[in-house]
Amino acid sequence: MKYYFTPEDDKLKWNTGNSRSLLKTVVCEITSQHNTAQNGTSGDYIIMNAPDWVIIIPEKDMNFLMVKQWRHGEKALSIEFPGGVIDNNETPEAAAIRELQEETGYIAGNLIKLGTVNPNPALFSNHVHIFLAENLTPTGIQHLDNDEFIDYIELSKDEVLQGMGTEQFPHAIMGTALCLYLKHKSIHF
Repeated sequence: MKYYFTPEDDKLKWNTGNSRSLLKTVVCEITSQHNTAQNGTSGDYIIMNAPDWVIIIPEKDMNFLMVKQWRHGEKALSIEFPGGVIDNNETPEAAAIRELQEETGYIAGNLIKLGTVNPNPALFSNHVHIFLAENLTPTGIQHLDNDEFIDYIELSKDEVLQGMGTEQFPHAIMGTALCLYLKHKSIHF
């Protein structure tokens, strides 16, 4: 891929200053960071620091395995690819294997990294690692956390593509994951 940034773009960079914690929760820490632009403009910017996540696209023939779960921010059920937080000292690959088995009861015979993205670089410091899981083997057993209530469903790839951006498929990062899948499969528009 062509590299689009040039030395001329250095004038767009900001210097990161002092940071102070505003709120710590189980899932993230909200900080205020005092940053300064190259021309001297400065200000306080809110940053959310959280662990990295994984999303797994389980491909089963012409279908995907999806999960259904409650999303507190949306106050609604959501259909998504399986995924979750990477534990301390865990690689993204190990987290993808673990999360797939925990949420769907399937094991991947082949795992391919599709890419890494930032969920919202204006506010978040963490990244999402997206994987394709192929050659799936069912174990028949989910291993959910105490606060996870998840069902899984097998949907055609077309149903998932058509569903993205609808009330049942509201999670924007799932659309990004699907885009990386289409890129990997060399599906062009």
